[in-house]
Amino acid sequence: MTGATGFTGGHLAATLAGRGDEVRALVRAKSVARFEASPLAKAGVRPLVGDLGDAASLARAVDGVDVVYHIAATYREAGQPDSAYRRINVDGTRNLLDAARAAGVSRLVHCSTGGVHGHIAHPPATEDAPFNPGDVYQDTKLEAEQAARQFGLDTGFDVVVARPIGIYGPGDTRFLKMFRGLKRGRFPMIGSGQAFYHLTFIDDLVQGFILCGTVPAAAGRTYILAGPRYTTLAELVAMVARELGVQPPRIHWPVWPFWTAGLLCEMICVPLRIEPPLYRRRVDFYTKSRAFDTTRARAELGYAPQVDLEEGIHRTAEWYRQERLL
Repeated sequence: MTGATGFTGGHLAATLAGRGDEVRALVRAKSVARFEASPLAKAGVRPLVGDLGDAASLARAVDGVDVVYHIAATYREAGQPDSAYRRINVDGTRNLLDAARAAGVSRLVHCSTGGVHGHIAHPPATEDAPFNPGDVYQDTKLEAEQAARQFGLDTGFDVVVARPIGIYGPGDTRFLKMFRGLKRGRFPMIGSGQAFYHLTFIDDLVQGFILCGTVPAAAGRTYILAGPRYTTLAELVAMVARELGVQPPRIHWPVWPFWTAGLLCEMICVPLRIEPPLYRRRVDFYTKSRAFDTTRARAELGYAPQVDLEEGIHRTAEWYRQERLL
């Protein structure tokens, strides 16, 4: 599999190894030492040095493999040129597809993102909802997903596409700013808070990936993998506040000053390869709806997410506390 050094890939690799599967992880040379000292190595996950841009290393990595889970991608990073996203997210996917098919791999599960749909104008969205990516990361993830599906159609190779939604849980720090901000009374509530938000606990997502890799009926299909329910952002913030024993924000700030400030920050900082203090996409967090329908995955895969939002928030907060991050 690829992406085992990341949050989602690491949990998937550990779960697969824990259930008795032989797991190989494609690891870049600079990350091998860190990987070998990680719990994954102790769990029996075997690192293979390679890179999505190195065809020879991919051929070695997939030789004798039954199912490939392709989780790796380059995410949003200040100052990174668009070509870097395309080289890893798109070209790297094509390279892996070629290597997997040549090696006789039975199936490749490609991890896309629900972000390919962008703002959900008519929630909840199914797999057939319009595409509306909002940045270069989402653009290239959509391009990679479409390339993977077309590769399957053209060659007969078994490709399954998974679109995870709002991944969170112990070990992930993407929502730490929200938790910390609420804990300290410094979380700004921008806009009405009525945009929908949909989260997926990491354990449920991992089970969804495994189903994508093992259920025969999944061949050639695309699945949204999301949590049991979505809610409004205001309701989500209130849940986190209750878990932390604080009051949710009472003041709702207008959107446009923050969006304009984000634009100016990007114009100044990005060309200098400086991390902007505010992005427009951070403002999008408050305004763009994300709400999804998992009927297809439930019916065809038997996907059944178990961790409700309040329980997932509690487990995440407990991990933050244990790590002294709150």
